[in-house]
Amino acid sequence: MTPTPRAATLLAVVGVAAFVLTPWLSVALALVVAAAVATDAWSVRRAPRIERSVPMTLSRGTPAAVVVSAAADGRIVRLRQPPATALVVDGGEGAGSLAATIIGTSRGRHVLPGVAIASLGPLGLARVHHRSGPSVEVRVLTDVAGARRLILRLRRTRAGLASGRRLGPLGLGTEFESVRDYTTNDDFRQLNWRASARLGRPMSNQYRIEQDREVICLVDCGRLMAAPLADSTVLDIALDAVTVVALAADELGDRFGAIAFDDAIRRQLAPRHRGGAVAVSTLFDLTARPVDSDFEAAVVRISRSHRAVVFIFTDLLDETAARSMIAAAAVIARRHATFLATPSDAKLLALAADEERPALSLAALDVLSARRQAALTLRRLGVQVLEAPPDRLGERCLDAYLSAKLHALL
Repeated sequence: MTPTPRAATLLAVVGVAAFVLTPWLSVALALVVAAAVATDAWSVRRAPRIERSVPMTLSRGTPAAVVVSAAADGRIVRLRQPPATALVVDGGEGAGSLAATIIGTSRGRHVLPGVAIASLGPLGLARVHHRSGPSVEVRVLTDVAGARRLILRLRRTRAGLASGRRLGPLGLGTEFESVRDYTTNDDFRQLNWRASARLGRPMSNQYRIEQDREVICLVDCGRLMAAPLADSTVLDIALDAVTVVALAADELGDRFGAIAFDDAIRRQLAPRHRGGAVAVSTLFDLTARPVDSDFEAAVVRISRSHRAVVFIFTDLLDETAARSMIAAAAVIARRHATFLATPSDAKLLALAADEERPALSLAALDVLSARRQAALTLRRLGVQVLEAPPDRLGERCLDAYLSAKLHALL
């Protein structure tokens, strides 16, 4: 129980009146005020019933509504929703009810404290603080909201809304199935010349149409991914892009899988239909560890897969530091359509152009030159390097994925 400013004012008035009143009368007035405060507090001693609506799952960086109401029984109830680490609360105070917004700033599982409750007595002389309500665990996922906006755009494009015409199915690539006798209805490009020469009659390759493919994301969780970039980390940005690719695979009916690793395999999801949604809820709480990543272990796991579109998410630092990654990517690219996705650093680019600080500018230019050299090495090995600003990396990966399907690069 806490006296209110009104109670403090009454006690101050009694104190001033003590100079003109008899001592016994002054004490009596003070006791009356104290009794009134105690009675006021006693009348609101029971905690009101609180109802709180909190989203259990948030998309990183996207506001969500928190609604709290109190069964006040005519009393004035002050409510306050405290924030938490990585959970920012805006507008978290109110009388009788409150409507606040909550924003998850960091992926993972976070505990949102219970609502702080205080009842004001009917005389306005006492405020009683009740025990806070129960805390709840809130999951903060990757930027799912941003990924869904891209998927909505993809859905509209597939329906022909963007171009005014309906698009055919994406990526109905063909895969060799068998050799059979040539018929007059076959395309001459299907002729199998070796089989025809060996058997002495024209033979044709038989293909089957594949309506789905495998999409696999390799997510580096080593020390380089902990680097801060654009108010987050490189790993945050990579997982946002993984979310885009995962939801796009679900939209297009492809099988999606993922492998997260550092010096060991952290998470592995075998390619499956509707695997994108599973991956989003499985990979969201990954953190970077201060260890060197073992790309070879990931290659061993992926070598068992059918031909697929493979995205490697890592920080393309320089050719020396990325030697293990380059060797692994070369092995993957022999069988799979391989993309390496890495975010660009606007601050590094600005620093390279800073003429007022030549030493720092020279160091930044060296880093950028090393990155370009590493990217060139990867391209020579058949790996397509996707480098984009943090807020565009997911879109760049989506475009590359669609291009691979449309042009049957699998």
